[in-house]
Amino acid sequence: MTKTLDVITIGRAGVDLYGAQVGGRLEDMGSFEKYIGGSPTNIACGTARLGLNSALISRVGDEHMGRFIREELARHGVDGRGVVTDPERLTALVILGIRDEERFPLIFYRENCADMALCEADIDEAFVASARSVLVTGTHLSHPRTEAAVLKALGFARKHGARTALDIDYRPNLWGVAGHGEGESRYVASGQVTEKLQTTLHLFDLIVGTEEEFHIAGGTTDIVAALRAVRAVTAATLVCKRGAKGAVAFEDVIPDNLDEGISGEGFPVDVFNVLGAGDGFFAGLLKGWLDGEDWPTALRYANACGAFAVSRHGCTPAYPSLQELNFFLKRGMTRPDLRNDAALEQIHWSTNRHGDWSEMRVFAFDHRMQLENMTGYTPSKGGAFKELCLQAALKVQQGRSGYGILCDDRIGRRALHAASGTGLWIGRPCEWPGSRPLSLEPSLGPDCGGLLEWARENVVKVLCFCHPDDDDATWDRQLAEVRQLYVASRRNRLEFLLEVIPSKVASVTVDTTATLIRRFYAEGIYPDWWKLEPLDEPEAWARVCAAIEENDRHARGIVVLGLDAPEDALKASFEVAARFPLVKGFAVGRTIFGSVARGWFEGAIGDEEAVEEMAKRYSRLCAVWDGARARVQEAAE
Repeated sequence: MTKTLDVITIGRAGVDLYGAQVGGRLEDMGSFEKYIGGSPTNIACGTARLGLNSALISRVGDEHMGRFIREELARHGVDGRGVVTDPERLTALVILGIRDEERFPLIFYRENCADMALCEADIDEAFVASARSVLVTGTHLSHPRTEAAVLKALGFARKHGARTALDIDYRPNLWGVAGHGEGESRYVASGQVTEKLQTTLHLFDLIVGTEEEFHIAGGTTDIVAALRAVRAVTAATLVCKRGAKGAVAFEDVIPDNLDEGISGEGFPVDVFNVLGAGDGFFAGLLKGWLDGEDWPTALRYANACGAFAVSRHGCTPAYPSLQELNFFLKRGMTRPDLRNDAALEQIHWSTNRHGDWSEMRVFAFDHRMQLENMTGYTPSKGGAFKELCLQAALKVQQGRSGYGILCDDRIGRRALHAASGTGLWIGRPCEWPGSRPLSLEPSLGPDCGGLLEWARENVVKVLCFCHPDDDDATWDRQLAEVRQLYVASRRNRLEFLLEVIPSKVASVTVDTTATLIRRFYAEGIYPDWWKLEPLDEPEAWARVCAAIEENDRHARGIVVLGLDAPEDALKASFEVAARFPLVKGFAVGRTIFGSVARGWFEGAIGDEEAVEEMAKRYSRLCAVWDGARARVQEAAE
């Protein structure tokens, strides 16, 4: 059978509610960040980020948290066909915090949870046979039902030539040998647990654990004796994680000193958060193991991925992309606190974004001042009209990817909120309309703290009227506003779109927009998106694309704005812009809604007619863009 998957992981799938405040007690935690969690789930996501075709076998509840896990798996590129929805049980939760580099209070909410209902019927032979390797974690050996499912999967793996791996992943309270308040505990001696583990260790080609985890597997706290006890029942390669000392692998006989094992390059980083480090380590190890690297190289990958994990907040969100890992290994460490390494963090952010937005057809109705100046406008009518705009956008989108809207919160709040979950790309403006120098919407607050309340799928958009010839005072003020908003966007994990329109300030040349772009990058501002006015000359587009790519080759791309131009003019500008792959599409507004809005506010047309006319105009522009792009692609063939 063709091996379409590199690895299937089996076991826990839950949601981590991570305390946002660092250094305090869990009792005093005031807010939490929500992440996907559970060792096999973390490892599946970590390996997917490293370019492996990964899948998960587990169970989730038929509720919001279970759907969150499914959606996160999809966003990470993890195959979720092996994830069963359990209608009777809730998805597992973990509430945890970071007290210091060694203490991490946590509570497992796993009483009769969905993933512990995994059973033999959930294991599909053809699915397991499609994988090059199968990884299980120790928790699912703790209960007869889940153990039976794991053993069935391992049997299929052996039958179909897949390699097998075990993350011992010992959590005493999940084995019933420690109390609910002992979630932080990593070792409690138990002959029963040791006996259970030793009955399965012969089934694995690779076994990974900390020293404490090998203590439980071997039945003694003498680490050399424990490893030898494990070796007595399995021929697997044993990898022992040793914290700051890195890790060592043993393929054959266990030596008298662990330092005599096979080691890989370590990375002496500052420890911020030890939770999830082992899962990141295993993801890197699997990358090397499955790619056929030698053990020093595989351990180097593993140590690097573990270093990223201990340096950041959360588990899965901390793990590197393949581009990030390669960058780090090639460049080396420049500072021990990786989370404050600006170059590394930018690559981490830009290579781990979710969603495919390689085409962008955006209906922009974030306008405020333009609507407020129309005859018949009232705030309530403005909001109602924007809901009609959303209906038109959805009528064209029809559930397809590559479509989006720009909508504000002040007039268009109902439409903005209704758009969430529709699959549309959603941009949301922050500038006070028409302001120059730039000022931001008051609802953001003096430090842009209002972004904390934004939906995570909203993209922060700001329009800055600027020109290379602006005086220093104007530049200083505008850069300060943009920088503050950009930093707040990153802090709240929101993508950032910067729109610049120099032609509204002064005359422009082929270099004007490219010069502006370089100025913002020089200030440490790395937009995910650029929104730019049409450029008539191909040379101007070439210089713009060069300015972006030389500073951020992972930028999402450019969308072309409309400036209320007629459709024929937009068609001509699209023909030029479509020649450049970095231009992903358009974001056009008044060309679609302008005359319709005037007629609707004045009572000359009704709701249905307004929606139908805007949908027709939007659809025509989408066809114009798609046609321009298709002609470019045909010419290249």
